[in-house]
Amino acid sequence: MKHITYNEETKVFRLNTNNSSYQMQVREHATLVHLYYGANVGDTEVTHRIISLDRGFSGNPYEAGEDRTFSLDVLPQEYSGYGNGDYRINGMEVEHEDGSDAVRLCYESHQIRKGKYSLSGLPAMYGDEDEAETLEIVLCDNISNLKVHLLYGVFPKLDVITRAVRIKNEGEKQITIQRAMSMEMDYPNKNMDLIHFYGRHCMERLKERLPLHHGVQSVESKRGTSSHQHNPFVILCDKKTTETHGDCYGFALVYSGNYRCEIEVDQMEQTRLVMGIHPYHFSYRLNQGDMFETPEVIIAYSAEGLGRLSHIYHDAYRSNLIRSKYVNTPRPILVNNWEATYFDFNEEKLFNIAKEAKEIGLDMFVLDDGWFGKRDSDYSGLGDWTVNEEKIRGGLPKLVKKIKGIGMKFGIWIEPEMISEDSELYRKHPDWCLRIPERHMNRSRHQLNLDITRKEVREYVMGQIFKVLDSCSVDYVKWDMNRSVDNVYSLALPKERQGEVFHRYVLGVYEMMEALVQRYPDILFENCSGGGGRFDAGMLYYSPQIWCSDNTDAIDRLKIQYGTSFGYPISTMGAHLSVCPNHQTGRTTPQETRGIVASAGTFGFELDLEHMSAEEKELAKKQIQEYKAMEHLVQTGDYHRLSSPFKNRDYVVWQFVSKDKKETIVHGVMLRNEANPHIHLIYLRGLESEAVYKDMETEKLYTGAALMKAGMPLPVKQGDFTPIQFRFCKVG
Repeated sequence: MKHITYNEETKVFRLNTNNSSYQMQVREHATLVHLYYGANVGDTEVTHRIISLDRGFSGNPYEAGEDRTFSLDVLPQEYSGYGNGDYRINGMEVEHEDGSDAVRLCYESHQIRKGKYSLSGLPAMYGDEDEAETLEIVLCDNISNLKVHLLYGVFPKLDVITRAVRIKNEGEKQITIQRAMSMEMDYPNKNMDLIHFYGRHCMERLKERLPLHHGVQSVESKRGTSSHQHNPFVILCDKKTTETHGDCYGFALVYSGNYRCEIEVDQMEQTRLVMGIHPYHFSYRLNQGDMFETPEVIIAYSAEGLGRLSHIYHDAYRSNLIRSKYVNTPRPILVNNWEATYFDFNEEKLFNIAKEAKEIGLDMFVLDDGWFGKRDSDYSGLGDWTVNEEKIRGGLPKLVKKIKGIGMKFGIWIEPEMISEDSELYRKHPDWCLRIPERHMNRSRHQLNLDITRKEVREYVMGQIFKVLDSCSVDYVKWDMNRSVDNVYSLALPKERQGEVFHRYVLGVYEMMEALVQRYPDILFENCSGGGGRFDAGMLYYSPQIWCSDNTDAIDRLKIQYGTSFGYPISTMGAHLSVCPNHQTGRTTPQETRGIVASAGTFGFELDLEHMSAEEKELAKKQIQEYKAMEHLVQTGDYHRLSSPFKNRDYVVWQFVSKDKKETIVHGVMLRNEANPHIHLIYLRGLESEAVYKDMETEKLYTGAALMKAGMPLPVKQGDFTPIQFRFCKVG
């Protein structure tokens, strides 16, 4: 069955997934017009949705002659250029050699083929001929001969469509791209809400829902990364859309640098969304024959609410974005020494933590910051990727051999993109950092950004890291990035190319990460940027998990992990049980609760195991065993948000359901207790209504319908921050 078709007579393109339809049409004057995206409408062409009227102050292209009803200013378009009477936000802006900036994109040709298109040097979803189809539409600016290839990848079973743009200068004169968004989407009305995920370091991806209004709203980052402050994933939805009902549309940018998502409600109450690389400090010069590719956007539609939209993204990322062998297999449960020791450790201290980890059933010890160079604080050492033998006497291979000798795996922390001024590397190559000539540099965490737009810098740094990894037989790598990018100027590029530095930096990161995963396919790779500062779909192409936040407080994590779950699989969230009082908030919560919250992610520990009591260690053993028993649900099951930490002050509850609906686990936290308390009912989701399920603790039997429609009462307990836990299995 073909999922991409073109009607030669009506010039309509139809892209169908199992539950959605996307249509566009080549109309008058070779204009590619967007018709529809939403619920599957089968073979019906919805050209009747376009009605042309004479609109005052909305101009008409010259080729329209006396037809004043044809205006790009009001037509829904598939991808628009600036300078043709469309005054809305647009997909593309360029500067021609003569200083002009108009570009009129007209349909020229198209191609439909099996399999998914790929992008050069950029992460993207992948799919073979049985999984995906590609539509490539070529638009052309006939004056400059600039060709714009619109790329669409259709994954029918996953219910996702991907979009990207390939721009090629086939003319004789130089063209500079000033704006190249990855996609544009027009809707016929403004009656929608925007859901986005804002935050800050240690409080990332907090959900906010806002009504669309006239004018422009934007979600963006100019920090050189996708950032803690905003996330490159947004949702548009109907006013009445809930977790289980209503239309919603997701847009996820597969990119880890500066980005912008803009939404404009125009004079006709129409809504346009564009998403792609941020135009700030961006320009890209194309000489004759040169090409530029934009990052990919993954779009999805759900008619069954926000929960279904999340499941679409979770399944798509796990099956056709994340490449690691660990995506659906058990991962080692680790202990990280950072909150246990910070920079103050020696090989004996590290080995003792590893021994304690082995005794309680952990699988891996991870050595965090401080093992290299002259690194006794965050003021020095970055860039010198050789072991500090004053701390680790005998060298790293000796310590690793000792740790592996007791049956533990070994992981290590690195920060390849950074350099300290107090380092041997900086003293030899001060020109290897991003710096603006004749200006003081801006420090953050007292470190600078390496200029990894330069090939010699990338090769040197990765060569040093490869020596360490080869010498120690490392099982896990945590790649950190602890500052935003600024002082954006590369001494290796001419002044007319400085607008390319931000993007070239991101491409450099991707090249380095690709080298790592190709050289070490068996290593478990975790991305990090001060926790969740680079939590995006682009990073998931290289790493199956991302450190969700530097904040390990269980109660704060309820909001952080809740917001993250809207667009990202639960198995991608690094989540650790840490000590109390918590190092970020000073809050004390029960160990059981910290374990419940950390198990809604990739479970691990971040504390000094030597200081745990015997009772705490016994509980930790139990928690490790319980997580291993449920890990398959975290990795492959459906996740349901049963309550919101932003709306409910009393409790937060979530649920995992196996794909075959035979098993479900409900976890949560009672946030606050009151005298003479209310009884709270929770309503499960995703079960078979007629099936019978056993409560594995009480052995009571319930139908799926009873659990979903009649609900389950939450336990009444003493104290705040107490855990909630149910497990049901299908019987018969």
